[in-house]
Order: sequence, then C-alpha cells, then structure tokens
Amino acid sequence: MSSRTVSRRTLLQGALVAVAFNPMSRSWASTLEAGAVSLPPLDGELLMDTTSRTAASEDFGHILHRTPWAVLVPGSVKDIVAMVRFARRQGLKIAAARGLGESHSTFGQSQVTAGIVIDMSTLSTIHEVGEDSAWVDAGVRWHELLQASLPSGKSPPVLTDYIELSIGGTLSAGGIGGQAFRWGLQVDNVLEMDVVTGRGELVRCSRWRERPLFDAVRSGLGQFGIIVRARVRLVEVPPRARTYIALYNDLHRFMEDQRRLIEDGRFDYVEGSAVASNGGRAYQLEGVKYFTPGAEPHDSRLLAGLGYEPGTLQVSDGSYFDFANRLAPLVELLKQLGVWGFPHPWLDMFVPARSAESFVQEVLSQTTEADMGQGPILLYPFRASELTTPFLRIPNDRHVFLFSLLRTAIPPTPENVASLVQKNRVIFDRLTAIGGKLYPVDAVPLSTADWRRHFHPAWERFEHAKRRYDPDRILTPGQGIF
Repeated sequence: MSSRTVSRRTLLQGALVAVAFNPMSRSWASTLEAGAVSLPPLDGELLMDTTSRTAASEDFGHILHRTPWAVLVPGSVKDIVAMVRFARRQGLKIAAARGLGESHSTFGQSQVTAGIVIDMSTLSTIHEVGEDSAWVDAGVRWHELLQASLPSGKSPPVLTDYIELSIGGTLSAGGIGGQAFRWGLQVDNVLEMDVVTGRGELVRCSRWRERPLFDAVRSGLGQFGIIVRARVRLVEVPPRARTYIALYNDLHRFMEDQRRLIEDGRFDYVEGSAVASNGGRAYQLEGVKYFTPGAEPHDSRLLAGLGYEPGTLQVSDGSYFDFANRLAPLVELLKQLGVWGFPHPWLDMFVPARSAESFVQEVLSQTTEADMGQGPILLYPFRASELTTPFLRIPNDRHVFLFSLLRTAIPPTPENVASLVQKNRVIFDRLTAIGGKLYPVDAVPLSTADWRRHFHPAWERFEHAKRRYDPDRILTPGQGIF
C-alpha cells in the first residue's frame, strides 16, 4: 500500500462530504436543503471539511495559502468531467493539484480561493507500457512510471531531477532535466493526452488529432484543460550510469565547456551548478554516461579538452534508477529535519546564452548564502531547437541556460520570505530586460502586463485558446494570468 493511499484514507475518515451546492449563499451542503442544487453522481467524493480544505491551501512554496470551498477526490475521469461542468454552470473556479498540499509550484499556482481543488493523486493507474510509449493517468509519478518501464529496458527520455512529481503536473508546466539538450523537455515527449477542457468536454488530442488543444495544454499552465491521461514517449536505456563531477573556478570556461558538451553529445546528461567554495563560489559540472556492463565508458575520451580544476574530478557508477532517483535520500533527510516544509521562494529562469555570463555574474554577486538558505543554484544549457512546445516561452538564442535559485527561507519568517520574493521580482525585471523568460512555477508576483510580455509574440494565440477551451475562465485561477 502506498503512502498516498494511507494518507488519503486517513483524510477521508470523518471527512465532511458535500451532496449539494446553494447558489444563493455560495456554499456547499451535506444535505439537500431548500434552494440547493444536487451534485452530479460521483464515483469519488467532494469534501468540504476544514482539514481537507486547509490541506488544499498548501503547496511546496508554503508562501501563499488560498483555501478552496471544496476538494474533489475523483474516483474516475468521469468525476472530473462532471465537476468541471458543474463548476461552469455555477460560476465556480476549479484547478487540479497532484495531491492535497503536494503541488510542487511555489506561489499558489494550483490553489483556488473559494472554488474546487481536484486531488489528482487518486488517478494513478499505469494502463500500458509498450515498446515506445506508456499510457498513464495524470496522477502517476515519474518514479512510478520508471519502475514500471525499466524491467523492459525503457525510460522516459527526459526526467526531472526530482522524480516524485506527477506526470500531469509537469506536462502542464514543462518538465526540465539534464537530458533536455538532446530530447527537449518532458512536454516535447508526450505523444497523446486525454484532456477535460474548461467546457467540460473530454477530448483526446495529439499532433495528429485536435492539434490546437494539444499545443495549448502542453505548458499551458492549466489554463485550457485538465490533463487526465497521457501517452509518454519511452526510449531504450542501458542499466548503468557513470557520473562525472568536476569543479571550475572560471565561470566563462565552465559555461563554454557546457555548451561544447551539449553540441558534441558525448554525455547523455549534462547539468551544472554554482557551489560554495573557499569563501566564494565555484562551478560544478555534472555529466553522465549510460552504459551496459562490459561496455564501460572511455573516461579519457569523455573528459578530453575540458578545463576543470585538476584534482577535483569525481567518478562514480550506479544503476540507472539510482541515478534518476538520486535526490530521494536528500529529500528524506530534509523532511526529517523539517526543512522540506519551510517556505521555498524559488526562481527558475531561461537566460539567452549571449547574455548569460554577465547576467549570472551580476545575480550571483548580489545573492548571499543567507539568501539561498543552503538551497542549490542550478546552471546548465539546452539547445533551443529541441524545445518545440509553443507556450513554453524561451529566449531567442541558439543556446538557452537554465539558471535556478532554489531558495529555502531560513529563518522561515514572513519578513524573510517577503524579502526574498521581492529580490526575485528585481531579478525577474533584469531578466526580462535582457530577453530572458521565467519558468512560471515560481515565487514571482506577476501582473497581466507581465504575462503578456512573457507570452509575446504568442499572447494573442494564448488568449484565443482561452476563449476557445475555457470561455468562462474557470480553470486554474491561481496563475493570475487572466
């Protein structure tokens, strides 16, 4: 039995279940009172107790807390269709989350004030694992799919560093990983989806069927539909992974070597980070080569021409799954220490390569260790040509760097959180000035004008898709786009 099943059953014990909605008082009822409208028949339940609603007002950021009026625990896709239609008729907002309080966004993006939050973790069936794809519910976590596909020597081509994320959640945003220079993001590797639009229609879409919806929903931030199932690409992977880690003192050489590596393709995975070193910062390169025992990688060939500091190279071997799941021990430690539950005012940015070095230097010079709370600073490039999803906005440059300040607010006080969010906003303004783009799951307050600039020149297309698929604007209001 999974921990999600246990927590869900615990939650449902004694929970107050809604059976009707009163449109006059704008409230739910556990009995069919005068003037109330009955809920549609559900395979699951609609909860309105304080415990469930409070849990749904949380996310990984622990910064904003918007409390819904009710929580849908769906027993089927039909429940989501029925409740979206009901919400539309009654003028209620509705959004999906990977689990109550488990959304990995950091600024209330999946929260709904006085509306309905859908707990997608109940839809977690892996329906099929085939030769080149898997058909899964949106609530399946990436690590669950990986465990199901690896016995056949298959894996999704791109995995986020933290693989406890839900498939539906990352497909709504992007899904970034160190394999993206070769494969694009996770949204570039979904083949087909079942989507419940804001009209309450269940639609199957792909590159060859209902293409406008397919293009809108991927990286659509939940604005056009709720992904309920997805067909994810699978590729063959060897069973082992060799990891190479080395340090640089020179930022320019570090970034140039990263760009060389994603162009020549010698590694299967390339990431990097800024790390504390001797009272300052060094830059850590991480490259990984997958292999089959008996055909081990040639270390000297893989490392040829790289300008890392002598004596800093570390090489280690492990299973492919252990590499993909490498953050699990750290996350468990952070949970035990209580730090996982601290506020996380994160900032993920896409920076054009032409301006990346100066921008990174400027931001790092203004970012103290206290500003990070021991959170990591990621820095690594993609090839822009591999990122093809229309609403995933990236800078206009051949190479794009992910630059992420994954802050933890220590101390976790409102004053410190507010200060870090304000610093994020200042950095965001500078990012916009150099043609960069935000990865919009972060703790940055954005205005409607900011969103227009973010999606430019695709804003009119974005707005048109909203009118077409969610004309009453009931879906995912927490993003604050409309």
